[in-house]
Amino acid sequence: MWREIARQHCPLEQGGAISVEPRINDRIRVPEVRLVGPAGEQVGIVRIEDALRLAAEADLDLVEVAPLAKPPVCKLMDFGKFKYEAALKERESRRNQTHTVIKEMKLRPKIDSHDYETKKGHVERFLRAGDKVKITIMFRGREQSRPELGLRLLGRLAEDVQELGFVEATPKQDGRNMLMVLAPHRRKTAKDGLAPTEDEQRETA
Repeated sequence: MWREIARQHCPLEQGGAISVEPRINDRIRVPEVRLVGPAGEQVGIVRIEDALRLAAEADLDLVEVAPLAKPPVCKLMDFGKFKYEAALKERESRRNQTHTVIKEMKLRPKIDSHDYETKKGHVERFLRAGDKVKITIMFRGREQSRPELGLRLLGRLAEDVQELGFVEATPKQDGRNMLMVLAPHRRKTAKDGLAPTEDEQRETA
């Protein structure tokens, strides 16, 4: 099985896309290599024919691990197994990463009560899901001379959602707009006695 996986991951010699895979076995076309054994022991500089023979005798692959060295460094290993285990580690690493999503909510400084409650509800939903929210106050015309309207609205919103999130980036003017970023409170996991957020549930699914 491992040999089959190795063949599938070998770079194309002609007519294919450029591969970043290391050269293995008979694709290594140099007269001699510095050989490293399967346990990391230094074998020394040997002819490529001898290195390929040693690989075949050990039922392993000859893998070029340092192509720019003079001579290139090659190691005896089961390349298919190496690729498979590396893919598993990469997948596990991605699972353990925290994926931060930034949502955006736009408001006008003179927003009416109904629209405000609707947009606040969206912000609360985003925060419960573990997402950050960028709040954008859009000024038009003479409203640009009244930045205190935007500050007041942002302060009101931050106070209304303080149980779910906090102000990560304080309000700042950005051209005709005023921006603020809200971030969700870091929630304890179930082992600490509280249910995880929706984001934590997605991460562990």
